Amino acid sequence: MTEPEYKVLIGMEIHVQLATASKMFTGAASGYSEEPNTQVDGVVLGLPGVLPVINRRAVEMAMMVGVALGCQIASQTKWDRKSYYYPDLPKNYQISQYDQPLCGVGSVELDMPDGSSKTIRIRRAHLEEDAGKLLHEAGQPVSLVDLNRAGTPLLEIVTEPDLNSPEEARLFGEQLRQICRYLGVSQGIMQQGHMRFEPNINLHISADGRVYKTAISEIKNLNSFRSVERACQYEIQRQLAEFMTDRQSAMQAGKSTRGWDDDKGCTTLQRSKEEAHDYRYFPDPDLVPLHVDTHWVERVRLQVPELPAARKQRYLQMGLAMKEAAALLEDRAVSDLFDAAVKIRPLPKRIANLMLGPAAKIANARAGDLAATVRISDLEVTADQYAKLAGMMEDGTVSASAASTVFESLCGGEEKDPQVIAERLGLVQIRDTGATQAWVDAAIAHNPQAVSDFKNNPKKKQASLGFLRGAVMKLSQGKADPKLVGELLEKTLEKDS
Repeated sequence: MTEPEYKVLIGMEIHVQLATASKMFTGAASGYSEEPNTQVDGVVLGLPGVLPVINRRAVEMAMMVGVALGCQIASQTKWDRKSYYYPDLPKNYQISQYDQPLCGVGSVELDMPDGSSKTIRIRRAHLEEDAGKLLHEAGQPVSLVDLNRAGTPLLEIVTEPDLNSPEEARLFGEQLRQICRYLGVSQGIMQQGHMRFEPNINLHISADGRVYKTAISEIKNLNSFRSVERACQYEIQRQLAEFMTDRQSAMQAGKSTRGWDDDKGCTTLQRSKEEAHDYRYFPDPDLVPLHVDTHWVERVRLQVPELPAARKQRYLQMGLAMKEAAALLEDRAVSDLFDAAVKIRPLPKRIANLMLGPAAKIANARAGDLAATVRISDLEVTADQYAKLAGMMEDGTVSASAASTVFESLCGGEEKDPQVIAERLGLVQIRDTGATQAWVDAAIAHNPQAVSDFKNNPKKKQASLGFLRGAVMKLSQGKADPKLVGELLEKTLEKDS
């Protein structure tokens, strides 16, 4: 049977763990801990008589994300109890937001690989508390419960089904993670569950002169971008195959929740999808509604930094290539360092080359030695030093290769002045026209064949020029200014022609 035409619709639910010091409704510590059940208190355990208190910082972090996503910030929001029983939720309910989310409709522009953009609509973003986690050890007849994560502030972001491919789902996840890290609301460490993705997928299939809609499947708790893309790819093919095998079954099935088996590369049915009434939502009687006035929103808005999309456009206008801009934007601290250096000395291309060349090489080497992440901004080089070294390259004081040597000395060395280091290592280029002309004349005299090729063989002209330039640099022991060498070589050779 020929595969019919179909359209993929993917809506995303993303849970972002907010990087607050304490939990959503209690002062118990929040964050990663290797020791199970050490970050709990009476509120987390649901003990009788304890009362929740709203974490103001979590609310402001959620508002920052809402502002960044162009969401409408509610003037009033409330808290609801979402009831369900599970071992990692001692209270037997989760405090969430049902019909009055903190952040309403919004949209974000998704950057596509071809340089275009696509609008992804945001349906809502609401605050809630996380549950704990169950640990299943192989061969053991019991499951272990760790409540360290229970009560941690979560921001759940829900999109409209505007994503139309597994690649778009992955790209959206990556871009949202970058936004959250720029805002400082989440570290975005995927291995620690700081962001969890749940794509909702169905197909609109054109067949027999009509459009069939397959039932929506929600894939739960994906914690890597690779898993998001692979799970979506599999689920699309599974739904299509089910439609082609048993069209009636594919149409009549209700919403379902599926898990992802990364080893087997497939989704598996977990349960039918609950509806809102199954959770018996009702307003939490222990928490008052939250009023958000315009002054509070504006104070939060001022905390929102320039976001990656705006920075990217600015970097492209500076003359950076798309690949260079993307590399600098991966981490806000690196991007901030770049901006600070460019502000001191507006040489964006040279500063970017230093950061993405010798700096990235040293950071990667240190990361390998330490078995840990080392960012370019973690190196012992300041914005002022980047600016000064870039200026030395621009005015010909040092060559690009010499600048790399100077940079290595700046990292961990006692001397912090690039000029002093270059002079001490004998890397300062000689811009004396007379001395350089003497080296040029000597190179021409010692290499008659290259001179002949330059003058008489058009196919070898550039190669012979490069050879002679190398000969001049060798005679000068690398101290001649390459730009001046090129100018004097061509001038001398043309004059003698």
